[in-house]
Amino acid sequence: MAVPVSAAPASPVTQPAAAPSPEHAIRVQLLPRRYTTLAAEIGAKVQRLPVPEGERFRAGDVLVVFDCSIHAAQLKKAESSHSAASQTWEANKRLVELNAAGKMELNVAKAEMDKSQAEVSAAAAFVSKCRIQAPFSGRVAEQKVREQQYAQPGQALLDIIDDGQLEIELIVPSKWMAWMKTGLGFRVRIDETGKTYPAKIKRVGARVDPISQSVKVLAVVDGNHPDLVAGMSGHAQFNVPATGQ
Repeated sequence: MAVPVSAAPASPVTQPAAAPSPEHAIRVQLLPRRYTTLAAEIGAKVQRLPVPEGERFRAGDVLVVFDCSIHAAQLKKAESSHSAASQTWEANKRLVELNAAGKMELNVAKAEMDKSQAEVSAAAAFVSKCRIQAPFSGRVAEQKVREQQYAQPGQALLDIIDDGQLEIELIVPSKWMAWMKTGLGFRVRIDETGKTYPAKIKRVGARVDPISQSVKVLAVVDGNHPDLVAGMSGHAQFNVPATGQ
């Protein structure tokens, strides 16, 4: 009689752990280093917009010229009045020294001179706002007003950007803060150009979003790349350490 041979218990099969991908891609967007909207400080007609939309300019270049011919004439009138008031004060001052006039006349002349000086200052301040200069070098992103159009005080005129060095904004898992430090190099692939560019971390955000457990990171593109334009997007490619995933 054959003795049944009991089968050896099957040893549990250990599934090999899936090796994590060493490269992680994070969605990014290119941003200008600085940007602002220039607005009118006075109400006047736009005479010229010397820099067309999309063109480059340097810091200090004139970007908007208003028609201030009337205000320029008012400034000249105020300067003439101040000159006459100053001469009257000087004449009364000499008369007082010669005892030919009283202190009252001198004080009145001084008050008129001070008043005319204030009018000159006010007119000059207005005329100084008839030209808007570029606060930094960059490009005109958008013209919000046209030549010969009347602009109201506070009205937006131009959007300008400084794209001398483009920044990269990305959102990464907060646990990456353990190894993601300032100066860390990585690669970024831009959708619009289909090319990959070198970049490095500029700064890591100071606050973690407790809901998404993520943090904002800002980086910069290394080198000068004329084909890159603010607003482009793509993916940042990181080699994540095995302990940092």
